[in-house]
Amino acid sequence: MSDPAALPPALERAITFDAAGLVPAIAQQHDSGETLMLAWMNREALAETLATGRVCYWSRSRQALWRKGERSGQVQRLVELRVDCDGDTLLLRVEQTGVACHTGRRSCFYRALGEDGGLEEILPVEVDPAALYGGPGADETGGDAP
Repeated sequence: MSDPAALPPALERAITFDAAGLVPAIAQQHDSGETLMLAWMNREALAETLATGRVCYWSRSRQALWRKGERSGQVQRLVELRVDCDGDTLLLRVEQTGVACHTGRRSCFYRALGEDGGLEEILPVEVDPAALYGGPGADETGGDAP
């Protein structure tokens, strides 16, 4: 029986997982280049993503696999996987269905530093988080929140 967390040998050699067995993964919309989110992957999440084409992460807060969109329906389909020059960060070029952020915004990077030194919200809420995750306060602890 084959190891479900086995990666292609070239990919295994190229990636440097940290002491916890994780590597950061940046999700980017494949056709626009829009940065959607950053999450973490372990070997099992990466292997599942490669096998199914549906992006799976490792939730550090829950210590469990996190299949993006499993509760919200806001899934990511892998279009291309890239590894950075040091092998310590992945770039997942994805087709994002709906919003990527558990706050109901298209991207998790919805705040920008303003000229006055304050943070400005630059992206609107597109979907009520309670509608995505089924309950009040879901935007804080939502089913897809890492």
